[in-house]
Amino acid sequence: MAAANKAGARAKVGGVRFASGPSVETSQGHVHFDEKLHDSVVMVTQEKDGNFLVKVGFLKIMHKYEITFTLPAGPWLGQNVCAVPVPNLNLKVLSITPGSEGYSVKCEYIAHKEGVLKEEMVLSSETHDSSCVKVVVQARVMDRHHGTPMLLEGVRCVGAELEYDSEQSDWHGFD
Repeated sequence: MAAANKAGARAKVGGVRFASGPSVETSQGHVHFDEKLHDSVVMVTQEKDGNFLVKVGFLKIMHKYEITFTLPAGPWLGQNVCAVPVPNLNLKVLSITPGSEGYSVKCEYIAHKEGVLKEEMVLSSETHDSSCVKVVVQARVMDRHHGTPMLLEGVRCVGAELEYDSEQSDWHGFD
């Protein structure tokens, strides 16, 4: 019975043993992240269909943000680009400026509910009738009890939306 326990103990110890020697170099790779994960800027990726996904990171619920990102230059829109009016209460395009690297887009975003949210905008060419591109802004919105998120470069909090707080109504000043 003691031999069986020793064999069982050896199997357990063997299961948690770490590699040594030259393979340690590669085993340490598990703590290194892909460079994109460490990026501290808003991420813009072009989808297979030609539209764009803009990941703006973590935001806090009931806060208003100004988000600035650059869409890569392309022949599809030309120099004069505008936002197509889309009925969206939470995302509003403030400006679109052409530049050497593409179009700098500045928008205002209200984080209105928790979770992974996606809001759409459509950008269109003022000179090419059929040229337009859809841009999806994706945010991870935290509830108000989870602290303050570290904002990515290109995201700026411009205010908190007011909401009723019962603690405020119970406070009375002293004479």
